Amino acid sequence: MEPVFELLEKPYWVVDILPKQVPKDSAGQYFKLEQYFLKQRQALSQHFVRILLKLNCYLDLELSADGETWTLNPAPESLEQAISAYMNGGPTNAMLYVFLRSENTLIAIDWDSTNMTLYNPSQTLLDLLRQLVMPEGLYVWKP
Repeated sequence: MEPVFELLEKPYWVVDILPKQVPKDSAGQYFKLEQYFLKQRQALSQHFVRILLKLNCYLDLELSADGETWTLNPAPESLEQAISAYMNGGPTNAMLYVFLRSENTLIAIDWDSTNMTLYNPSQTLLDLLRQLVMPEGLYVWKP
């Protein structure tokens, strides 16, 4: 395993459409809501793009669609195109990765999910992300 992927074994947080994890025995209709939002991947991908672009004002980020080739600080249009294309037809069983080298944090985006997962974030990074996701109507929480 590449050193960056060892971060997948570290503690993680979630950037999500909901403010906390839905209990397994919830009386609500989480799975119907999730399917509803997955049908709106384009809008969701725009939220992720705006968060990452704003984060890139503070930190270098590296983007990878295959886990082998990384692009340092992709142009805003390139980042948007990569995330949009991935979220709207990305390969199944694959992830899109964003590596924040200075923070030793990995962000994984799963095309079939309504969230981004942050592995090994510092408290400082979590505080910044909470501020960045709020205007997008998203939340940061720990499972």
